[in-house]
Amino acid sequence: MALHRENGKEQPFIPAGPFKIRIPFIHYRWEISECLQAILMCATCLGAIPVLQELLGVPYEVAWSMVIINGFFYNLHSLLGDPVVPGWITPAIPLVTAFLTLTEQGPERVQTMIALQLVVGLIFLFMGITGLASRIIGAIPNAIKSGILLGAGFSAIMGEFKAGGRAGLYPVTVLVGSIFAYFLLFSLLFKKMKAKNKLWYMVGNFGMLPAVIVAVIVGPLSGELPAPNLVLGSIIKIPDFAIIWNTLSPFAIGFPSIGKIISVIPTAIAVYIIAFGDFVSSEQLIRSAEEVRTDEHIDFNANRSNIISAIRNIIQAFICPYPSLCGPLWAAVTAAVSERYKDGRKAMDSIFSGVGTFRWSTFICVALVPVASFVQPILPAALSLTLIVQGFVCCQIGLSMIHTDSERGLAGVMAAVLAIKGASWGLAVGVILYVLIYGHFKSVEVPEKALNTQTE
Repeated sequence: MALHRENGKEQPFIPAGPFKIRIPFIHYRWEISECLQAILMCATCLGAIPVLQELLGVPYEVAWSMVIINGFFYNLHSLLGDPVVPGWITPAIPLVTAFLTLTEQGPERVQTMIALQLVVGLIFLFMGITGLASRIIGAIPNAIKSGILLGAGFSAIMGEFKAGGRAGLYPVTVLVGSIFAYFLLFSLLFKKMKAKNKLWYMVGNFGMLPAVIVAVIVGPLSGELPAPNLVLGSIIKIPDFAIIWNTLSPFAIGFPSIGKIISVIPTAIAVYIIAFGDFVSSEQLIRSAEEVRTDEHIDFNANRSNIISAIRNIIQAFICPYPSLCGPLWAAVTAAVSERYKDGRKAMDSIFSGVGTFRWSTFICVALVPVASFVQPILPAALSLTLIVQGFVCCQIGLSMIHTDSERGLAGVMAAVLAIKGASWGLAVGVILYVLIYGHFKSVEVPEKALNTQTE
């Protein structure tokens, strides 16, 4: 049985410098709902396989092995005290893809990927160790934070619905799955249904899982996706460590040159700017959860989150460079876990029991042959659903942070530029507009009268 938490206190942990170590079953209970969600939600994790095959030229089995290794390192966040479900730096994937395709597929492209992930990891590490991460998040005005979040939301939605996007390739599956996901996660009507009916309450406890199940059914029925093929021969996939080491590790193929490392710096900075929005999202998601659940004090520390993200990126750069990169937040699932957490301590004892159970379960599930074979046909649709839900969450949080007409206008323009021109352009436009409007660059306290007259 997990250690008991006193009302209003932090979940028990083992102190270790900046980290707070929490082990499943000892420091938090195992949540059945999050465990069941992970069985099919691991389809999104496995969705990296086609990206790895296309960009790095590795065969399916090697790409699957890389997903398993990446899945293991996800668990560092809940293990070391970060109260979120981590993920990729998803909005940066198009940027990274375009950058990598400038070099020929083979060892040279792999070295470019190694250099990019290593520099991204070092930026995370610098921001976390120096303490600049927390200071920056606290100092940046809400209008700028909102613009980053809205821009990330726009990018996620636009990427799915643009020409050649997954919503066009699998329109029925993505449309039906998205509607179902939005209804379960965000509908006020469904919240009323949950309150009155135990069956709907149970369905709501599974977060995005029912929407993925709908995609599994609708995809084959619509003819857009093949039917699941359950393979029952072997049970566990053992990663192909030797092949990964010989084809992807810099210790085998050679380290990137100084010139190549310098060449990736602008892209790495842009990637961090995008990832910065995840820290803002994490902070706001935790705050909104803590406002409802006064029985647990949740310690979200942006510096710690940066350091853990740095560890993941640096280690993976040396053993299996990952084009999706290692980000601090999977917004869609963190939002789903947070919503269930708000239902009270009986529903979910601690935020760590939710996020920890989910991530350990996805790691186990991506290595299970029957699970991986069953979800393989729906990998593109599952990834699309995740991005579309992430877009809603980013926009929802971003808009909740602004209150005046000036903030709304600034955030909207900044978000549009960020979504169309990229993170560097969006941030530059946001800072310039803020200085032009307010005459300085610091947070503005909004008068109560302004809040009352401008938030309708």
